[in-house]
Amino acid sequence: MLKTVRSIFCVTLVAALGVLGASMASAKPEMTLKFAGQNAADHPATKQMEAIAKAIEKQTDGRIKVKVYPANQLGDYTLVYEEQIRGTIDMSCISVPSQFDPRMELIYINGYVSSYEDAKKVFAQNGWLFQQMDAFNERLGVKLLGFYIEGMIGTGTTKPAKDPLNPQAEQDVLIRVPNMDVYKLAAEAMGYRTVTVPYADVYQAIQTGVVNGVNGYPVAAAYTVLGDVLKYWYMTNYSVEALNYMISGKTWAKIKPKDQKIIKAILAKATSDSIDNAKSVDEHYMDLMKKKGIKVYTYSKEQLVPIMKACASTWPKLERNMTKELMDGFRRELAPK
Repeated sequence: MLKTVRSIFCVTLVAALGVLGASMASAKPEMTLKFAGQNAADHPATKQMEAIAKAIEKQTDGRIKVKVYPANQLGDYTLVYEEQIRGTIDMSCISVPSQFDPRMELIYINGYVSSYEDAKKVFAQNGWLFQQMDAFNERLGVKLLGFYIEGMIGTGTTKPAKDPLNPQAEQDVLIRVPNMDVYKLAAEAMGYRTVTVPYADVYQAIQTGVVNGVNGYPVAAAYTVLGDVLKYWYMTNYSVEALNYMISGKTWAKIKPKDQKIIKAILAKATSDSIDNAKSVDEHYMDLMKKKGIKVYTYSKEQLVPIMKACASTWPKLERNMTKELMDGFRRELAPK
């Protein structure tokens, strides 16, 4: 009887060890992906990258492990994109480098999203904008997975704009804009005079009166970088700060279809979550602006219609780089109503 019990115990133990061994074997990753980011380790974008990495490992039952490299550790966004084309960097959360295809500046066009609710529709994986951007990337050997929406963009100044909701008015404010036609044209359409100043010199340019303000900054960046020199903040939502979640086409081809489906679902949720977070972050930093003495002006979606239409009026001037066919589609799908 004792011998029988021992035999049963041994068979059971062997079976248990076999299951454990199989479990341990399955826990060993089939691949480890390098996930490159451009923001600091404590930035919300990096925090979301880390959450994505954990979700991928958990939902693939350990088949795919993801290691996050923030703060340009693997190179700036241009280099990271080049390495994704080659397949030596797997995933990224970066700005899109439009020098590879000027049509990728499509995401930076002003005047097509004025609310967080609209952003969820516009940046969804089944949306027109996503499909266009994905096609541009795939042509270069990179696949788009989603977006990280950092926040809406407004205008910060040291002197009051004359009539910020009236694009027909001369605002009597000279503002710094990023060195891109999409920003320059939109700012001028809203009644501002513009000049380009290197990013590193913006604070000093405002402090010394070389310029009277800025366009192209989301709220958090405007407060943390320029909060000591700005006196007015107009939350006009004429543009949106967006990063791109991408994966090397060579890496994507190695991933099993069932795991591709898992990753796409995780990134779809991450895009939506980032928009919810952007709204909270924008509101938080506008509260901090008010406490600092900056006068903050917010507006309803309806109030913003005139300046959104003013921005959209500049879109034909982008056809030289974007192509008329692309801009016709953009107008059809995303022009302000």
